[in-house]
Amino acid sequence: MNIAQFPKMIISSHEGWDQLEKAQPSAEKLFFLLVVPLSLLPPIMLYHAGPQFGDAFFPGLGGKPWSLIAIMFFLGEMVTYAGMGWLIKAIAGTYKIDITSHDAYALSALGPIPLWISSLSLLVPSIAFNAGAAFLALGASCAIIYHGVYAFCHMHEETVAASFTYTVVGAGLVAWALLMLLVVLPA
Repeated sequence: MNIAQFPKMIISSHEGWDQLEKAQPSAEKLFFLLVVPLSLLPPIMLYHAGPQFGDAFFPGLGGKPWSLIAIMFFLGEMVTYAGMGWLIKAIAGTYKIDITSHDAYALSALGPIPLWISSLSLLVPSIAFNAGAAFLALGASCAIIYHGVYAFCHMHEETVAASFTYTVVGAGLVAWALLMLLVVLPA
């Protein structure tokens, strides 16, 4: 997959997706070269920004055990990746849509990329800036999932693709909320 194609994948169901489907990178390659490195960004940023800027976001956050939180967050991301790949395949079955396990896990790997990258916004100690970055990233992730569902499932019905996307995004939001609990719950 050419990284320069990724921004186009947010707005198109063909640009980048067709090349990815032809290339068929192995699940191991996607996991070790995409999922693991990018999913390390949020825990690293939490570990870095938590002690420095935590109190600027919410009083009492600066003194939390950020090394433990970062480790737990990373492990949670790994479980979420695996669970979302399985869930995408299962949701496709309920809609009677054909998607391979490989493509379901590829979509599970590609969908959160904007969210992982948005964690870099933690370098700026502004809750408004971070909320804006997270909101934009969430929108981009939704678009990636929509276009990925459309591309990998070779769909022609926009409403079915949208409904499929809403279900996947809803499950992803629940997973994201659970990961956020690691950050805000008292230690």
